[in-house]
Amino acid sequence: MGYQVCIDIGGTFTDCLVSDGDGLISIFKSPTTPGEFEKGFINVLHAAAEGHGLTPDAFLKDIELIVHGSTVSTNALVEKKTVKVGLILNEGHEDVLLLRQGPRKGAFQWKLDYPDPYVPRHLTRGVTGRIDARGRELVALDEDGVRSAAAAFRSLGVEAVAVGLLWSVVNPVHELRAGEILTEELPDIPITLSHEINPMPREYQRIIATAIDASIHPIVSRYIGRLQSALDEAGFAGELLLANCVGGMMPQPEMLKKPIYSVMSGPTLAPMAALALSDEPDIIVGDMGGTTFDVSALRDHQIIITPDSMIHDDSLGIPKVDVRSVGAGGGSIAHVDAGGLLKVGPQSAGARPGPACYGAGGERPTVTDANVVLGLVDPDYFLGGKMKLHRDLAEKAVGEVAAALGIGLEEAAYAIYTTSNHNMVAAIEEITVREGINPRDSVFVCGGGATAIHIAEMADILGLKRYMVPRFMAGLSAFGGLISDIRNEKSGVLLTSDVDFDLDGVNALLAQLRTAGDGFLADAGVAPENRQFEVSYMGRYEFQSFEIEVPLTLPEGGLTAADLPVLVEAFHRMHERIYSIRIDGDVVEFTAWKLRAIGKRPGQEAWRLHTLPAQAGPVTPKASRRVYDQPARSMVEVPVYELSTLGEGARLAGPCLIESPTFTAYLKRGHDGSLDPFGNLNVTVA
Repeated sequence: MGYQVCIDIGGTFTDCLVSDGDGLISIFKSPTTPGEFEKGFINVLHAAAEGHGLTPDAFLKDIELIVHGSTVSTNALVEKKTVKVGLILNEGHEDVLLLRQGPRKGAFQWKLDYPDPYVPRHLTRGVTGRIDARGRELVALDEDGVRSAAAAFRSLGVEAVAVGLLWSVVNPVHELRAGEILTEELPDIPITLSHEINPMPREYQRIIATAIDASIHPIVSRYIGRLQSALDEAGFAGELLLANCVGGMMPQPEMLKKPIYSVMSGPTLAPMAALALSDEPDIIVGDMGGTTFDVSALRDHQIIITPDSMIHDDSLGIPKVDVRSVGAGGGSIAHVDAGGLLKVGPQSAGARPGPACYGAGGERPTVTDANVVLGLVDPDYFLGGKMKLHRDLAEKAVGEVAAALGIGLEEAAYAIYTTSNHNMVAAIEEITVREGINPRDSVFVCGGGATAIHIAEMADILGLKRYMVPRFMAGLSAFGGLISDIRNEKSGVLLTSDVDFDLDGVNALLAQLRTAGDGFLADAGVAPENRQFEVSYMGRYEFQSFEIEVPLTLPEGGLTAADLPVLVEAFHRMHERIYSIRIDGDVVEFTAWKLRAIGKRPGQEAWRLHTLPAQAGPVTPKASRRVYDQPARSMVEVPVYELSTLGEGARLAGPCLIESPTFTAYLKRGHDGSLDPFGNLNVTVA
């Protein structure tokens, strides 16, 4: 078996993890190249080739698989640099994206500016035609109206068209015919149909997902095309898989059909890595990169899928792994506002020019600059010494904050450090405490190059008892991609309840979803013995506004009447877990049914074959370094250990620093760590 590679493009660095034929994993990093991400992609492959003692040509020819988490679609949405979209809706329902649905507002959000619709009203056209909730045609589709809309879109310079007609999830005949007409009239423009992108009954969420998908379709297509061309020119002849937002990989053709599934695909791989690294039921995953801090959680050792992800003021519309981001990365810029308060982020120095200490033109103080001043980052050992940092430039930048606050240099650096930590703690509490997870009963898994510098203080604030610093922490998302499955989600709508449960209808729908999932895995080249399926349903109490997802163990041969009480009890338990309440006597409604098709890839578990030798004798530091100690309000000497010299069972007691070429970990006093067989540092807090 040749090399398997995962490349994850972050805001500052592009991570590359390489698994050789025996499953031995190596990590490499290269600066991200905004605007030309494919160049950074090829650059990090060249760095990996050099690390393996091969020429780029020889290395690429030996790669059998590349898996890739892209940020292109996410960046386009966040920066509002999507293409112009035309939207076709039913006549009389042209304001779906304007009216939206009732939002879940915060308790103190007493005033909100009404946002503009995702697709402007002048780019929205209504056509006559109507399908009812039972799939019956009430009014025939006005085909001439569709052609008129196409002509209007052509004159307006529309680059993609979205179609969202009522109850197409029950009977798609009108949408399919509209798609055929639009393809004839606008042959070079991608057409997105709502029942194919997001088959669910909620009108707003189905149509917003369709509009978002259309708005990024040309962007994702161009990026994948440029990337494939660059790989072809470099001599790569293996398979390219792309990460999706449901925690797995998809072949290129599938991603090109539904590019919305590439949104936030990179960060969703971090919880997949945590799933493999820890057997704990409740896990928090924090991934601090150069631009953002991404946080996710696992409940009962299961990935949490949310239907409520937001892009600015709009719902994403589709389910995705629940990952939330705040502007608290290593490149987050610190400043003192007009009121004399210190703020960190969300603005970031990014990859260009980067923090001041990079010496690439950045002048404003960042979290990384503060960490250099505090002694937490060694300027001479950043990326294993391949990239020299400039302490004098970091001190100059942080000195601006010190002067504005009227405090010393180290105190200002610590103020930046702890403010960033509290920003991240707030994000962690949002996804744990407010979602029924107690962080004190969870284990925290660190991801990203900077998290292990900050986790000790965050652990004390949150009351965490345990956290893990994985050996490949700096490329945790890339590690997740390297070991993740091929995944796709199929869903269908069938509204029923425990009062008059439609057993035959549900079984027929589940069989249909199973056939579709099996077909996806077959097209992806997954052997039958490597195919798995996970089933769930969306449920709610009668008259409830929102559903929750509940896993379902589907018996061989389908559901029987005896399984209904099991489904109902599972819903009650999940509702109680999330909201701390259950109503046993209330009617339970089932609105939609989902099937996740999972394909296992060869070599996914090979990394488990490589374990560390046992630690021989006591651990010995390689050096010592002065680090700022807040209780003492001064710099104190602490030992520095090299991770690569430690064996299984090695024990470390804080305060100390642990360094590897791609990250630094800082343990405070009372934080004691030990290495597991795979080289992960497991820390307990006294």
